[in-house]
Amino acid sequence: MKPEQIWQAALGELQLQMTPATFDTWLRGSRVLAHEEGLFVVGVASGYAKDWLERRLHATIARTLSGIVGRTVEVRFSVSGNDAPAAEPLVGAKVLLPAAEIEVPETPSLNPRYIFENFVVGAHNRMAHAAARAVSESPAGAYNPLFLHGGVGLGKTHLLQAIGNASARQGLRVLYVAAEEFTNDLINAIRTHTTGAFREKYRTIDVLLVDDVQFIAGKDATQEELFHTFNTLHGQNKQLVLSSDRSPKAMMTLAERLRSRFEWGLLVDIQTPDAETRNAILRNKAEALGQSVPAAVLALIAQRVQSNVRELEGALNQVLAQSALLGLPLDEALANRVLANLRPQQRTVSTTSVVAAVAAFYDLTVADLCGRDRSQQIALPRQMAMFIMREETAASLPQIGDALGGRDHTTIKYGYEKLRGLVDTDDKLRREAALIREALYSAK
Repeated sequence: MKPEQIWQAALGELQLQMTPATFDTWLRGSRVLAHEEGLFVVGVASGYAKDWLERRLHATIARTLSGIVGRTVEVRFSVSGNDAPAAEPLVGAKVLLPAAEIEVPETPSLNPRYIFENFVVGAHNRMAHAAARAVSESPAGAYNPLFLHGGVGLGKTHLLQAIGNASARQGLRVLYVAAEEFTNDLINAIRTHTTGAFREKYRTIDVLLVDDVQFIAGKDATQEELFHTFNTLHGQNKQLVLSSDRSPKAMMTLAERLRSRFEWGLLVDIQTPDAETRNAILRNKAEALGQSVPAAVLALIAQRVQSNVRELEGALNQVLAQSALLGLPLDEALANRVLANLRPQQRTVSTTSVVAAVAAFYDLTVADLCGRDRSQQIALPRQMAMFIMREETAASLPQIGDALGGRDHTTIKYGYEKLRGLVDTDDKLRREAALIREALYSAK
């Protein structure tokens, strides 16, 4: 087992353990620089990233590595030098792409890997991509603020950082921050009586990018500070871009005056990717890793992992890692095994719980779904129940039919196949299926 293969396996596990903003900002693009007995030296893009990982994630990373190699290991972080052949493009280096060579300026809060040129565009995110491009080309002149919202792992962080990198190339002062980090900075400033320095940091820049802003909901002091920061920057014609897993209206504990400011500019909803885009994302990821992955394996992962890009990439990382570490063929059998292991909870979901969850989601009763009403407002939720039971449980077609009032297995097969096709092409239904799944598993 090569050290780099072990590290890729660790990244696959870590990507599934933490928020996408944390993984993308601090770990994506990291590489093993050196390996001695019981010690991994990991290269990261900046001193800022090195310090953050040592303070916040050292124990988690060491524990994950130890679990993979089967014994206790230590990990150290080092800022990669330009002579490190295995490292990702560094701050101040050039990102090489098939069609362009892009200069990445030194901006410690940004990851130089996230640029528009390697963002996979599909129907689900085309509007968000176009709006982000417009903002990067004309900061504070197009949409101010720009507010991107959507589920976990759909590319919001990538777009925020792409705006930041594009703006930095224009010589603008850019600051990217996760909302949680903004809160922690404020707490430290209050504790150490350095609120002046805090405000200097956040209010004297040209482009402020705030990720995962839903985490400030209910935090009065943070909301107050962000409100005044927003007013100061907006009043000086500076660009603000924010992201959240929900729209401002859906953040019930968000102060009304802050909500109204978030809605001043453009709100864009990012949907879950369709089947074609999921395949494109996986191909792009495999090419970036220098791996030749059979089309059938990519198609299987794209079919089985429908929720978000983060889980797609995590699944691919796991398949590649197991193939390399265990010497197994990179085929559909391996992909099936890895995907089953990633979601062991599938075996514990009952047909009864699925019917109840679908009924609750559509504001129906279990009797409605199990009855004989064939109207559209009942038939579609009933087919959704068929689809989710088939995907999330081990029930056979006849067992699913019994759970829905004694329906014939051919009816169940038709309903499942119909919804399976629609979920791949209809953004609304894909989002509904994801939310029902989330409700099923979060209830356990």
